Amino acid sequence: MIGFIVRRIASAIPVVLGVTILVFLILHLIPGNPAQILLFGSNPTSAQLARLTRELGLDKPLPVQYWHYLTGLVHGNLGRSYLNNQTVASEIGSRLPSTLILTAAAMGVGCLIGIPVGIVAGLRPNTWFDRAATGFAVLGTSIPYFWFALVLIIVFAVSLGWLPSLGIGSPQAIILPACSLGWSLAAIIARLLRNALVDTYLQPYMLVARAKGLSERRMLVRHAAKNSLIPVVTVLGLQFGNLLVGAVAIEVIFGRSGLGTYLASAIQAKDIPTVQGIVLVIALAYIVLNLIIDLVYTFLDPRIRRQWSAAGG
Repeated sequence: MIGFIVRRIASAIPVVLGVTILVFLILHLIPGNPAQILLFGSNPTSAQLARLTRELGLDKPLPVQYWHYLTGLVHGNLGRSYLNNQTVASEIGSRLPSTLILTAAAMGVGCLIGIPVGIVAGLRPNTWFDRAATGFAVLGTSIPYFWFALVLIIVFAVSLGWLPSLGIGSPQAIILPACSLGWSLAAIIARLLRNALVDTYLQPYMLVARAKGLSERRMLVRHAAKNSLIPVVTVLGLQFGNLLVGAVAIEVIFGRSGLGTYLASAIQAKDIPTVQGIVLVIALAYIVLNLIIDLVYTFLDPRIRRQWSAAGG
């Protein structure tokens, strides 16, 4: 098992390097000279621009710049913000917990709604509840989360006054953002789990279990649930990145102080090191979580471990 984990981590290293290359190229794909951005509004001379370009290391060959960028990343250096000259790592570190809390809350909403709905619909296919769950899944995947967020604000914050629509000052403040972001995830989980349960109950071993007289609850807990949750675990890993991206819009809408609002302000100000740092952190978080999901997946499905063991010799 240790060998499998080592091989799986090693397979993620090229992906991480590819991400660093793409993030590094952001600096060179954005139109304009970063030195001009820093000196914007001060009518800089060509000599001032040339001196600042040398200080930033932008006059060096591209491979040399990437090497310096990569060695800085190894030491935890994400650069300094063009706006306030603070380290990007410290700025991200102060805002990351808020975004992770929102993402975790959204995943919690998705699981708390999607799993029960999917189980009931899978156990009772072709019933009115199953048709209602199908409609819920269609709406959840069709309605944009930012539009749904505005609807929730109008209904629960403006009309009813039950929940706050701005800030992070109270536990109630996270309810509307989490529901806005977790709505589509709940729909995806419900549909996946429903289809997985229907397929599982048609398998021969489930028919044998029913013939032996096992209760529905025991069949679900001991046999059907484990196999049916495999696609759910997979989609949680895939959707984590989408939730992080969605948090950008959700945090702006609800006025939350996190990576989303920080990224939006950095893009508007063309603060390139900050944009690079946030994109890199989100991408690495996505890779790490998917690595964890793959490891969890192997515990749920031993066939994956055997395939990796066979591939490793």
